[in-house]
Amino acid sequence: MSITLSVIKADIGGYVGHSESHPDVIAKGEECMAKAKRDGLLVDYHVTKCGDDLQLIMTHQHGVDNEKIHKLAWDTFVDCTEVAKTLKLHGAGQDLLADAFSGNVKGMGPGVAEMEFEERGAETIIIFMADKTSSGAWNLPLYKMFADPFNTIGLVIASEMHTGFTFEVHDVKEHKKITFNAPDEIYDLLVFIGAPARYMVKAVYHRESKEIAAVSSTQRLSLIAGRYIGKDDPVCIVRSQGKFPAVGEVLEPFTLPLLVEGWMRGSHHGPLMPVAIKDSTPTRFDGPPRVVALGFQLSGGKLVGPRDMFADKSFDNARQQANDVADFLRRHGPFEPHRLPLEEMEYTTMPQVMKKLEGRFTNLD
Repeated sequence: MSITLSVIKADIGGYVGHSESHPDVIAKGEECMAKAKRDGLLVDYHVTKCGDDLQLIMTHQHGVDNEKIHKLAWDTFVDCTEVAKTLKLHGAGQDLLADAFSGNVKGMGPGVAEMEFEERGAETIIIFMADKTSSGAWNLPLYKMFADPFNTIGLVIASEMHTGFTFEVHDVKEHKKITFNAPDEIYDLLVFIGAPARYMVKAVYHRESKEIAAVSSTQRLSLIAGRYIGKDDPVCIVRSQGKFPAVGEVLEPFTLPLLVEGWMRGSHHGPLMPVAIKDSTPTRFDGPPRVVALGFQLSGGKLVGPRDMFADKSFDNARQQANDVADFLRRHGPFEPHRLPLEEMEYTTMPQVMKKLEGRFTNLD
């Protein structure tokens, strides 16, 4: 059967500060999703959180970019924001950048990752959700999953994967896209996705069957709002097993706590720490950035699960390494490379400081 999997998230209020999602907000989200399922709009759903972000995982048969599904998500976020305001949570409704729904949540603040596909005999899905980081955080993991044989041995020894994958890359500043075939164009691909603040892997496709393998959210809040209001806190859906990387190959990239932009006020580089859902509570310097992974099997569109994939103790070393890297970077304080480079600070207070001091700059002799 053809099924659409939609993951739509928003930061609609933190408890305490930016560190956690309040149980009442999650309960309201659950209430809204349950009603939509009873009304027949959804096949199934799961409501969860990553840090202070509310995550709506939905299956349905309406295709991607469907107005009814997006309105459901928007209305849910609005209702949850009212709960957040009642509780006086921090930054209540901060990701809702529009006054009213206008047909699609893209460009309105929430992050969106959606894919439509024919459900396989055994459909394995991993959903990644991150907090205190930006949309480009998925570039390195997706590259390692679908193009690096040192991570994914299936690229070498599995006949269904040996032809490789196609990467769709978005230039989020110029609003353009390009595709690269791996392994043929790996070097060209890396030129761009190695700059994740601008070039982001939007989707990955199986080269032979053309089936979608992965999709991510690429919305950048600062580019939408024109100012810093919070990090993008992206989501990513990855199909696994069969002609796609195995579960272990999908999770393996996160044994490296890769450096990502985000952390405090979205203005620092920090290690992306893989954690269980219960540990997605970034408090140290509002961080370090966190990533969670929920695994599901799909059966007739029903979400069988979730399994909390990073609850596995084999990721303890990655967590320890992330803490060690956090110690090292924090000692740099306001200096690069801990703080982001100036061109990435244009949506913080930096422009106001420059404007205040512009008359004090004089020409060199």
